[in-house]
Amino acid sequence: MSTSARFDRGHTDDLMTFLAASPSPYHAVANAAERLEKAGFRQVRETDAWDGAAGGRFVLRGGAIIAWYVPEGADPHTPFRIVGAHTDSPNLRVKPLPDTGSYGWRQIAVEIYGGTLLNTWLDRDLGLAGRVTLRDGTHRLVNADRALLRVPQLAVHLDRSVNTDGLKLDRQRHMQPIWGLGEPQEGDLIRFVAEEAGVQADDITGWDLMPHAIEPPAYLGRDRELVAGPRMDNLISVHAGTAALAAVAARPLPYIPVLAAFDHEENGSQSDTGADGPLLGTVLERSVLSRGGTYEDRARAFAGTVCLSSDTGHAVHPNYSDRHDPTHRPRANGGPILKVNVNMRYATDGSGRAVFATACEKAGVPWQTFVSNNAMPCGTTIGPITAARHGIQTVDIGVAILSMHSARELCGADDPYLLANALVAFLEG
Repeated sequence: MSTSARFDRGHTDDLMTFLAASPSPYHAVANAAERLEKAGFRQVRETDAWDGAAGGRFVLRGGAIIAWYVPEGADPHTPFRIVGAHTDSPNLRVKPLPDTGSYGWRQIAVEIYGGTLLNTWLDRDLGLAGRVTLRDGTHRLVNADRALLRVPQLAVHLDRSVNTDGLKLDRQRHMQPIWGLGEPQEGDLIRFVAEEAGVQADDITGWDLMPHAIEPPAYLGRDRELVAGPRMDNLISVHAGTAALAAVAARPLPYIPVLAAFDHEENGSQSDTGADGPLLGTVLERSVLSRGGTYEDRARAFAGTVCLSSDTGHAVHPNYSDRHDPTHRPRANGGPILKVNVNMRYATDGSGRAVFATACEKAGVPWQTFVSNNAMPCGTTIGPITAARHGIQTVDIGVAILSMHSARELCGADDPYLLANALVAFLEG
């Protein structure tokens, strides 16, 4: 019998629902907010005055959400325990002038967002999702979750060397999706999107739209030990962090638990909703001040704060084992991973390792360690950015997956549940 049978799959079932319902960062934060509201949290607006009363609150800005719970009796200098994550995934994004095409094909002009694996978007049925901005400044979410677009690959007959010399894709010429026949008409896509959103096309003055794979997440394998699905990097962590924060709310806690899910990690985090922006620091500082705190209280709170930056990492690939470190080989369903890089591509140090190990031990969760092969470049996360920008101790962790940055990724079916349990133990302190 599979060892996976030991675990309750309810969390993973719910993750699959969350993935399918979150085809864009804007949908992801809306879904996280809805779950937190059911747990008693309430939205506060950045333009309003904040009070220091106990309870759960969250701030929404674009594709980012910052949520926190103030326990009864929390002092102004009470430290925070933060779960950090990001809501965006590498994909295709619609250009400002989207209507294009040639030779009788109607196409949509797209840019490449982040370091996506281009070939995984070929010959795949794609929907279209995101948000539109109306003339009055409000936003509407859009999700045409059906076969609407397709990036067709060139037939092997016209590229005889593709299976010997490899597929070579030009990001400009080869990645524009088809969505119909005929001559392109200016405004055609936005008229379609307006109808989907239930608004007038003339009221739409801006948009942030992206194709998405419409194939739903699914268990995979003889024993259903794996899960295949889109946007696991990094909605696994957003979902687990949301569940963990909701689980600890209303408990007596020595810390203030926080979920910080940012946008734009995949292209450097430099935006007003990215980890390199001021959003997290502003929210934490306002929380201190709203409870009657001073700059001294803020400094004390930040000095005692710890952040677990949760993002996906690489499971050892059975077909490319030489690309991995020979002594650090994370496996699917082996538990969450501690991510280490001495050049600070990850923020983990020995002290942070102890924090994570303690949380996993408390939760009864196995854990693993990831380091890159010395001959391979190491990726990075929001962890070093958070540590450097706010002076907060930060530890990089996550779930080990295969096919990272593909339109469809693969993880162990138990690992999301194990991660969520470790995050609950961490937030409880």
